Amino acid sequence: MQKRSSATNGLLTVLITLVIVLMLLTMYQIDRQWLKLGDVQATMTEQAKDIRELRAALASGAVRQQSADANAGTASGISPAFQRAHAMTQQPDYAQGDWSVDAFGTNLKTLTPLVSGDAYASEVQGYVLESLVTRNPDTLAWEGLIAKSWQVSPDGLTITFQMRDDVTFSDGVPLTADDIVFSFQFIMTEAIQAPRQRAYLDKIKEVKANGKYEVVFVYKEPYFEAFDLAGGLSILPKHFYEPYLQKPQEFNESKGLLLGSGPYRLADPKGWRPDAGSVELVRNERYWGDVQPPFNRVLWKIIQNDSARLTTYRNGQIDAYSARPNEYASLKNDAQIMEKSHNFEYMPPVAGYSYIGWNQERDGKPTRFADKRVRQAMSHLTDVSRVIQDIFLGYAEPAVSPFSNTSKQHNTSLQPWEFNLEKAQALLKEVGYEDRNGDGLLEDQAGNPFEFKLTYFEANEDTKRMVLLLKDLYARAGVKLEPFPQEWPVMLESLNKKDFDAITLGWTSGIETDIFQMFHSTQAKTDGDNSISYKNPELDKLIDQARATVNEAERMPLWQQAERIMVDDQPYTFLMRRQSLSFVDKRIQNLQMTKLGLNRGSLPLENYVPAAMQKYTQ
Repeated sequence: MQKRSSATNGLLTVLITLVIVLMLLTMYQIDRQWLKLGDVQATMTEQAKDIRELRAALASGAVRQQSADANAGTASGISPAFQRAHAMTQQPDYAQGDWSVDAFGTNLKTLTPLVSGDAYASEVQGYVLESLVTRNPDTLAWEGLIAKSWQVSPDGLTITFQMRDDVTFSDGVPLTADDIVFSFQFIMTEAIQAPRQRAYLDKIKEVKANGKYEVVFVYKEPYFEAFDLAGGLSILPKHFYEPYLQKPQEFNESKGLLLGSGPYRLADPKGWRPDAGSVELVRNERYWGDVQPPFNRVLWKIIQNDSARLTTYRNGQIDAYSARPNEYASLKNDAQIMEKSHNFEYMPPVAGYSYIGWNQERDGKPTRFADKRVRQAMSHLTDVSRVIQDIFLGYAEPAVSPFSNTSKQHNTSLQPWEFNLEKAQALLKEVGYEDRNGDGLLEDQAGNPFEFKLTYFEANEDTKRMVLLLKDLYARAGVKLEPFPQEWPVMLESLNKKDFDAITLGWTSGIETDIFQMFHSTQAKTDGDNSISYKNPELDKLIDQARATVNEAERMPLWQQAERIMVDDQPYTFLMRRQSLSFVDKRIQNLQMTKLGLNRGSLPLENYVPAAMQKYTQ
């Protein structure tokens, strides 16, 4: 009886558990249906609003044929900026739909424009925010995006843009010259946390609107990147961001305030949070562009572990994988990887550089790295050639300075600093560092040991291996390096507050690099990008002169003089520029190399997935 009773109770328990599981599954499906219904209702509401506005415009006679100027110079009626994207749509297997899915190796602190300061947030913002002009990736010439034409005054101080009149933000509100004026004024508001942007826009005297679709930039003085600065300004919708002028602290502390006119949008322009575990953008159904974006969604998963990212790519859950040097050769011999992948191995034309930054001032007091001889000694101790060979297996080249070796800014007579233990020891002895107690560690004249923490991003295995190699190299000279790994948001906070001894990071580069924000003494302030508090009046003067010199032939010698000072001063120990070792899923089509690098993710988007290869249905 007892056994039968036990069996009966067990059966009842199983049945009850099954009922509960079925109820939970039903509730989950209902929740999903409600969410889906909510999305449909939101879309229908937006469409109804658009229809009402269109009817009103028709009734008032306000609707007219699109200005021919917007498509001037093209037989197809497609403006130049969209010609490459249009060519994509003419491929025999072209199809809209599916998702673009990538991975970030770190979580993002914020997506809010201006407040964010890293390349990951900028990548996301590029799909949402737009500017007046863009560069052609083949010719590098400027092409109108929201601007359809422009004029530059003979003295270069006034730039006037005529705008398209058919552009709207993703919420349907028209984009006008007032939004561009607002974007400038918003950035220049001291209460808004945008010191980096203000440092550049300070060159501009005023931005004014001449009617709804013409905007004028007036500069205080000549600036070699005046057109780039004005035409590349990210346009913020006034109606969305203006309320934050009354509550700037809320804006500065926000995590996901992102709305623009671009091909994609956040489903909720105020709703993203760092704990979301991903960043997901949906198609902007109101997109004004001459070519509609190919993907329904653009998604970045947060996968901090290198091995996990590779496994995720291997399983087809992300579309691309940037290989580490120590795994690249084996992956090229991996039949499963190669069968599913396009493979790209190249040095990006605008490759950024990695460096070690020596903090020269902390808590208002100079550090040991304020002495140029100490920085020079550390560069002699940093065996960059060995780092490239042992850690990056030759898939990199030494960086001489912030200027690419192929740039006109670079002085070809300058060479990277070489590893030289004897010279390093001599420089440190000259400063007063000696092993005074026989423990193998250098001390200064007051007996303080030469030891410091090197801050680095904890999730990057190659950087970790490099730091451990440097620890051994420095120890040979009696210098103690203490590895100090940090999470990305914490690391950025330390950088902004200048709360570190030394730090290893990377910096992006462009066709021509303006070094003002990294090395000019005026930017050695809280939240400024001169995070190491480096100051050199002679370099400041050259930077100012170069930036004010519009003529390229006259400007390049000034940059080269500035480069010579930086190479001698070693504010950074410049490490390397790394090659891209990329695998991209073969479902992604129309991949091409350009003068700006691989066109995957370039905007307007030029990649697509053929209908037969699509796997995401919504």
